Amino acid sequence: MQPIHLPAAELLLDAEFLTTREAATLFTILTDQVEWQQQPIRLFGREVLQPRLTAWYGDAGAAYAYSGLRLEPLPWLPELAMLRQRVEQATEARFNSVLLNLYRTGQDSMGYHADDEPELGLEPVIASVTLGATRTFRLKPRPVAFPVSARLPEPVSLPLTSGSLLVMQGPTQRNWLHALPKTARPVGPRLNLTFRWVSPTT
Repeated sequence: MQPIHLPAAELLLDAEFLTTREAATLFTILTDQVEWQQQPIRLFGREVLQPRLTAWYGDAGAAYAYSGLRLEPLPWLPELAMLRQRVEQATEARFNSVLLNLYRTGQDSMGYHADDEPELGLEPVIASVTLGATRTFRLKPRPVAFPVSARLPEPVSLPLTSGSLLVMQGPTQRNWLHALPKTARPVGPRLNLTFRWVSPTT
């Protein structure tokens, strides 16, 4: 895995974590078998549907809350369990859950945020696998994380290809925000899986 050098962050990228055939097979199976939902969230005081489809799988008790939602895990599909094992071997980390996002077109997106919910811990390891179309993943610094007198680091754009594995760890979530913006160019569906460890509720 190759490091991506950002101030006050730890990122690693393996652009060929899965072969082209493995990624295509997983994409087909998961888009068909995952129990996708389009959840409502509260945004600027009103309820709107998320601009993507989502699903939450994991060990019993690995509930997760974000944006006013509380997600109870569905039991692991065999393909998800096998992929978790491979990601754990590659990262030397443990994961008990995975959040899946399906971006159907270029109009589906994810706004800037950090994976810094309390149940993830102070320095979570977030392992992100991309399947399907290439989309541009963006990171920008959190101004409160850097000295007022210092010049902020420049935002970063990473085109994530099918079969790639991006790992965000260490202080990354405290100091940086990340997003998957909309795009006007024609683009096929993209499936993203972010493996994580949440403190079990039971």
